[in-house]
Amino acid sequence: MNRQSGWQQDGTGAHAAHQGVDTVTEQAPAGRPVDDSPRRALLDVRAEVGKAVVGQDAAVTGLLIALLANGHVLLEGVPGVAKTLLIRTLSAALSLDTKRVQFTPDLMPGDVTGSLIYESRTSEFTFREGPVFTNILLADEINRTPPKTQASLLEAMEERQVSVDGVSRALPDPFIVAATQNPVEYEGTYPLPEAQLDRFLLKLVLPLPGRDDEIEVIRRHSEGFDPRNLGGAGVRAVAGASDLAAARRAVGRVAIAPEVIAYIVDLVRATRAAPSFQLGVSPRGATALLTTARAWAWLSGRNFVTPDDVKTLAMPALRHRVAMRPEAQMDGVGVDEVLGGILAVVPVPR
Repeated sequence: MNRQSGWQQDGTGAHAAHQGVDTVTEQAPAGRPVDDSPRRALLDVRAEVGKAVVGQDAAVTGLLIALLANGHVLLEGVPGVAKTLLIRTLSAALSLDTKRVQFTPDLMPGDVTGSLIYESRTSEFTFREGPVFTNILLADEINRTPPKTQASLLEAMEERQVSVDGVSRALPDPFIVAATQNPVEYEGTYPLPEAQLDRFLLKLVLPLPGRDDEIEVIRRHSEGFDPRNLGGAGVRAVAGASDLAAARRAVGRVAIAPEVIAYIVDLVRATRAAPSFQLGVSPRGATALLTTARAWAWLSGRNFVTPDDVKTLAMPALRHRVAMRPEAQMDGVGVDEVLGGILAVVPVPR
């Protein structure tokens, strides 16, 4: 993968070509030069992930946008499309800590957040941190655990802290949850409630690779690629938490015109009036679309948001925040299809 590759989320009906760092530069006020090193570092991360993960460029970009916007990601894809490898490689390239939890029906909340342990030597209870105390938590098959355990993540996702026995403990910064779920197998699963789905900034769909990408995957394995040995694949840390912090500050300075803000609101309000939806997007969804469009504009080398940025992020930012009417589902209508229709009819500001 090279630095010229773009964002393409399959099934969204939206595409934005990413212009490379050599052709687009952020404009500085009053003639002052802009420090472009954080953006270059994050674009280098995309190239580094490509050394291990093939054919999932959109998901890599989506995860970077989530990190820039300090939000969580729901990854949906059939088994074997490199969801776990993607998170591990991204963490290695960013020099961030990551932990993986396999969500099962018998998983308890304390297994995720941590719990108090009695120490016989001191006759006192001490807190033993759970896997949630990390930078990127991979919640594998999150819909296979009961609602009580799913709910244990809500405070961590919203407040970036864990409360046990009346004591609140801050999580590391950065902290995001990357949760996976299988879109095909529903037996023995517990669908995520709307309140928890709304906490995810983006829902990224990981498709099966195309023929050429699949040939490349098999070729790499035939030459000895080991997904458990990222160093052997040449993956190295090319950015760190300080680069991410600087990038977040830069994203916060990206301008957005009142007309573009109104466009975001019009899109969100249109979902609430769509006949196929029984639940439209909440104001939190509008905020998510704003922050992710800002992050994408910054990654693209601009210090302002365009309507195309909003259209590009509309699908991944909104698709999990709506609920279909049963009759629409019976007619075979999909969420992305309805959202695509909304994007086609809502007037775009000039």
